[in-house]
Amino acid sequence: MFSVAKGEPTPEELAALTAVVLSLGQAQQAAPESPGVRHWVRRQQLRLAPRPGPEAWRRSLG
Repeated sequence: MFSVAKGEPTPEELAALTAVVLSLGQAQQAAPESPGVRHWVRRQQLRLAPRPGPEAWRRSLG
């Protein structure tokens, strides 16, 4: 996946670098699928109507 261009890192340094690179790729996949609370608060402040659809009654203001 990557190569060392200069220097001679120890196996421990390569393992640490590998762990960091792999963790960066997983952080993007762990993003939440649904909008957060801030999204709904903003919709309420703007007095936007809830979107129609299944379980729309849960998103209603009343």
